[in-house]
Amino acid sequence: MNKAILLTFDIEDWFQVENFKDYIEFLTWNSFELRVEKNTIKILDLLDSFPFKPKATFFVLGWIAQKLPDLVREIYKRGHEVASHGSDHHLCQDLSNQDLTNDLKRSKEILEQTIDNKIFGFRAPSFAINDTVLHSIHQAGYAYDSSYNSFSGHGRYGIIDLSLAEKKEAVYKISDNFCELPVSNLNLKHKVFPLGGGGYFRLFPFPFFKLGMKFVLKKDNAFVFYAHPWEFDPAQPRVDEASRGFKFRHYINLHKTESKLKSLIEYFSDHNFMTCMDYIRKNWN
Repeated sequence: MNKAILLTFDIEDWFQVENFKDYIEFLTWNSFELRVEKNTIKILDLLDSFPFKPKATFFVLGWIAQKLPDLVREIYKRGHEVASHGSDHHLCQDLSNQDLTNDLKRSKEILEQTIDNKIFGFRAPSFAINDTVLHSIHQAGYAYDSSYNSFSGHGRYGIIDLSLAEKKEAVYKISDNFCELPVSNLNLKHKVFPLGGGGYFRLFPFPFFKLGMKFVLKKDNAFVFYAHPWEFDPAQPRVDEASRGFKFRHYINLHKTESKLKSLIEYFSDHNFMTCMDYIRKNWN
């Protein structure tokens, strides 16, 4: 049986990332150039360039869907899964229970109206998750969450208790109709090394990343990868006032992302590139 690779993309623009939130206020978002459309189309065209047409899951901000509904429909038309990344990229843990519920339901409703189909999945901005947030995601009508990142070295990544959940390959069944699909990391000698994608994918040499992927695939039979459209855009505007650390995280090796993703897909082309929901159905039908 072919192992599964789940390519996931968090659809947000360059000015919406958490690292720049202290420098770019939410109320100013409408004044910035939208670059997410052409960068997302770049990803879609890259996927379509392969004869086997790998499928992916796109976690879309409700804010983006309202601005660019045709982009969301294009993602869906090309055979990919559309899922929710929340409404306005607010950290779930910073919202009250009621505001979080409203955000979850609003983003789901916006996306469902845009593609005229059901939305099953959610990913929290910055992987900021906890057990209370997870419960709210379930209650809001989602079939799965993909927000858990087990790497503890990042201050915003949250923690959830999966000790009672049944695991099949890379997915945890929390209840009869709700699952958790964590981002993949490398576990060696009781230490977790960040490997799921994003800045780590851009920073690590490809041979190391590929080796780590093979290790995870051997263990879990699946690998959950993530990236953002702005990571395919080396010409994006610079936020000069941001801290040196934030600028390093955001801008490191942007010019390499597209070619590295192409190499990843080519190398693992004999694997099964699936959407998150299709993978969950395969394991919990």
